[in-house]
Amino acid sequence: MEKVISRNEARLKRKKRIRKKIFGTPDKPRVCVYKSIRYLYAQAIDDINGRTLASASTLEKVFREKFGNNSYNIKNLKAARLLGNILGERLKEKGIERIVFDRSGYPYHGRVKEIADGIREKGIIF
Repeated sequence: MEKVISRNEARLKRKKRIRKKIFGTPDKPRVCVYKSIRYLYAQAIDDINGRTLASASTLEKVFREKFGNNSYNIKNLKAARLLGNILGERLKEKGIERIVFDRSGYPYHGRVKEIADGIREKGIIF
């Protein structure tokens, strides 16, 4: 019998493998990225207390004002960079200087890389 794993199943296997190795603390939270078909999401998580410290997504009003209602524009590279900038600002407001980046099994390329670069622009250290 042929063994074929879908792209998403392979990503979920990578995600489990990554999550075994990294975790977030209140001082150094884990920034988790999720890409849906239409939107991008990123949140800083304290795994010890099970709390979300900061979050941002392309569902927010800022993205509608800047890019319009077209779903393609909301999830392009410029929107991903802006998402990283917004999350970086929110982390700075909370006094967080260092993070652990969790790419959730996605390749570190394209939109995931732009989110990370946007966070770095605000002075957050990985």
